[in-house]
Amino acid sequence: MVRIWLYAQCWNDEFMLPFFFRHYDRFVDHYVLFDDGSTDSTLSLLADHPKVEVRQFIWSDTESFAFSEQALSNQCWKESRGMADWVVITDIDEHLFHRSIVQYLDTCSGEGITLVPALGFQMISEDIPATGETLCQSRFFGAPWKQMMKPSIFKPSEIEEIDFSVGRHTANPIGNVRVPVRDEVLLLHYKYLNFEQTHGRHVQLATKLKSKDIRFGMGHKYGWSREDLRKDWDQVAARAVDIRKIATNAAEDYPYERWWSRYR
Repeated sequence: MVRIWLYAQCWNDEFMLPFFFRHYDRFVDHYVLFDDGSTDSTLSLLADHPKVEVRQFIWSDTESFAFSEQALSNQCWKESRGMADWVVITDIDEHLFHRSIVQYLDTCSGEGITLVPALGFQMISEDIPATGETLCQSRFFGAPWKQMMKPSIFKPSEIEEIDFSVGRHTANPIGNVRVPVRDEVLLLHYKYLNFEQTHGRHVQLATKLKSKDIRFGMGHKYGWSREDLRKDWDQVAARAVDIRKIATNAAEDYPYERWWSRYR
């Protein structure tokens, strides 16, 4: 049996949490979610879930959310050694997808694979999904996006340090690092779910940015005007593909160079 633990931070995520759990409950055994003082129904949703352990988000750098999240992601998973076969480090709106992910990870273990990066897509939908939807089965369109090529799944027993960059877009792992010869996992970033909802969420998240975040341009999209967001939205929509048609051959068709190729 493959044991999978998931770590993520959250804040006022009542909209996305039902989709998040519906996706990950199929294969995650234990969640550790770091909440940063949610004021909506997030904490109630977490308390109602039998597999969730809630902890307080740690501001290790009081002047930067991004640096604090980076530090937390680089350390929080180490406690899972000896208890989890694989860990997932992700965000609430990031859905890691493989048609048979448990079987796939079991196969990876047998082949000595220790780190499974994902090919990233910025998913997009004009309307707001119904609460009961499973997004990877109902919202199929997304554009390949280099920033979502994240190393989100790895074996805690084999990786000594993951050394994520800010935002977890890349990593410099230390330990017994081996990645698959062929990339099969997709990271479906369900951020753009209805323009108005997305703009409202950006306005919310902009309030979490601190002085260093602003100085270094981290989370700058949250400060976009409606016009800036609409421009990016339209660009994503123009490049969007149907993931149902490319999932099987995504490794061959994905347009960006894999930063993790040096670990093959």
